[in-house]
Amino acid sequence: MPHTSPPAPHAPPRLLVSDHVAGRISLLDLPDGTERAEVNHRHIAEHAGFLALPDGLVACVDDRAGELLVLDPYGPGSGRPLVRRRIPVAVPAEHLAAAPDGRRIAVTTGHGRNEEAWTGLLTAVDLDAPDGAVAVRVRGRTGEPGVTVLGGASPLVVVRHREPGELLVHRHRELMESAPSCPPAVPVRRIALPDDDGHGDAHDPLTGRLFAAAGSGVHRARREGDGLTPEAPLPWSADGRSGGRGYYLRLDPVRRMLWSCVRGGPGDPGQWPDWSNDAWWHHLDTGESGRLDLGPGLVFRLAVTARHIVFSRVHPDGDELILLTAPPAAGSRPEVGARPEVGARLPLPAMSGAPRRGGTPWDGVQRRAVAASPGGNLVAVSRGGHGEVHVFDADKAALVSTLTVPTPLDDGGHLALVTPGDGAHADPVGR
Repeated sequence: MPHTSPPAPHAPPRLLVSDHVAGRISLLDLPDGTERAEVNHRHIAEHAGFLALPDGLVACVDDRAGELLVLDPYGPGSGRPLVRRRIPVAVPAEHLAAAPDGRRIAVTTGHGRNEEAWTGLLTAVDLDAPDGAVAVRVRGRTGEPGVTVLGGASPLVVVRHREPGELLVHRHRELMESAPSCPPAVPVRRIALPDDDGHGDAHDPLTGRLFAAAGSGVHRARREGDGLTPEAPLPWSADGRSGGRGYYLRLDPVRRMLWSCVRGGPGDPGQWPDWSNDAWWHHLDTGESGRLDLGPGLVFRLAVTARHIVFSRVHPDGDELILLTAPPAAGSRPEVGARPEVGARLPLPAMSGAPRRGGTPWDGVQRRAVAASPGGNLVAVSRGGHGEVHVFDADKAALVSTLTVPTPLDDGGHLALVTPGDGAHADPVGR
């Protein structure tokens, strides 16, 4: 991929706002909301999310066009377009991940708007092939697989399946050498997982470990040479709190921690206001883990700032943004004994189409997206159905601005917040 000069260190934070229902991407300066670019007729795969790449670039998948888009958030205003590259990939995109250098990418496919799995296509992409970007599609198992791409001299594409749970290991270079017409891809190794409910993937480039969240805990494997070696899983139980499981998993590159939200309570989705939610964390370097009560309702994805971890909580009694103060890093390791704690709970304005008691919290209702940059203090959270994004200063625990976009942001939209040199690509899994 042609070299791009990194954004100037003094450049303002920028926010990508995707309305995947209306098909629009907005690029806004923060905190004032000045629009720097817009792209229409682009329906971003919300579940696969945005993937941070080196040099301040961001990747995502247009789920209608079947294209991987490489976005340059600091291109507009510098003589470059927002959409820098377009590479054909199989859709509907389920998960998106890159090797740490950002060159080799993998995209898995899921259900899309279908009742059952119907495609098992996996797309491998080389953004810097000698003749330009190349994408290859191969066939694997159907389902809703996660994916990580481990770096090194020979990058590995590790596909995480459920029902039955297993990790399938492919060599990226061999996928790129596949014949046309979507041939079956034979993994070089299969690693069985004890659970059939895997949901959530993370990758630590520093150690070459990958992590997969499932009901029994966070399953681990580490790269050794050209292979993958399983390790003992991490339990969800911590700080005397047990029960539930995490439905999301994220690497925090600032403090070198894993984060998830452990959900417990009734199995009936109509009783979602009674679900319990704990923030689960694990220090990658010290091995310490813990849990913090976030409150009842719907809590799912999270965002990482320079000094906080941020969750949004939806509940009939009122929504809120929860700021966790995270221990600062001392060199490459967190301070001994420093533990996360709830720093602030900030109310969010209600959504007119919010989930209601007795109905599911995800079918035909509005949701919220949350985004932050590991190099800054700002947090953005959407108000689905209202076309609004609220911007907070996490350090001050205060609302900074409310931005309006010309589409409703039905389903909550999807957000990515970038700051120059924030190192977000150290988490090489789409969010």
